[in-house]
Amino acid sequence: MAELEVKGLAVSAEGKEILHGVDLRVAAGEVNALMGPNGSGKSTLANAIMGHPALEITDGEVLFDGEDITNAAPEDRARAGLFMAFQYPVAIPGVTVAKYLRMALNVQREARGEPEAKLREFRQLTEQAMEFVDIPKDFSSRYLNDGFSGGEKKRMEILQLALLRPKLAVLDETDSGLDIDALRTVAEGVERFRGPDLGVLIITHYQRILHYVKPDFVHVMFGGRIVKEGGPELVATLEERGYGWIREEVEAAA
Repeated sequence: MAELEVKGLAVSAEGKEILHGVDLRVAAGEVNALMGPNGSGKSTLANAIMGHPALEITDGEVLFDGEDITNAAPEDRARAGLFMAFQYPVAIPGVTVAKYLRMALNVQREARGEPEAKLREFRQLTEQAMEFVDIPKDFSSRYLNDGFSGGEKKRMEILQLALLRPKLAVLDETDSGLDIDALRTVAEGVERFRGPDLGVLIITHYQRILHYVKPDFVHVMFGGRIVKEGGPELVATLEERGYGWIREEVEAAA
């Protein structure tokens, strides 16, 4: 079963070290929440896991399915079964949702040694995925994220998750900027895919999405390090006390 392991990861951007030796494990069948205040390094960790070219890994390693992917290209990580839902999905005018999804699906199939999806099969798969995540069929003819509302962009991410069925999904602040209905739709999408074949890392500094998606494990990041870990009860503690006590504990231990 697929497992992500981050070991002693140190990451720099533009000559400044942002992550200082991060250790994290996400196994198949688990939902892990990575929490922390703005600027703590959560999105940097997500981008480092996916191989963002603007980041430099200066120490440590990233393992996926037992393979060292520390220096692998982003597309190779995606082919291996890693998926990332972005905090700010980009628009691609002129490229329809259907064209984009078919290309992504066939790249995944090629990586698994499978034949590409013919048009009829692709339509059936896409319609099933859209129905599964409650997205209207005319969505597929729109240009990717062009003119989409925040909620529509996040639904598009969940639609990709439904169609591509990755081994591990990193959701980088997928709850950011959503109204309550859109938040519930995204959370329900995650819950529908929850199971033994999918590992999930939800990155957020809010607690509200975790009211709908109950994590198995919670990790708190502060100052580029994971400084506290626990079960779902840690979410309630953070909601009650905020992050100030985390700062105090870190400073007292320094």
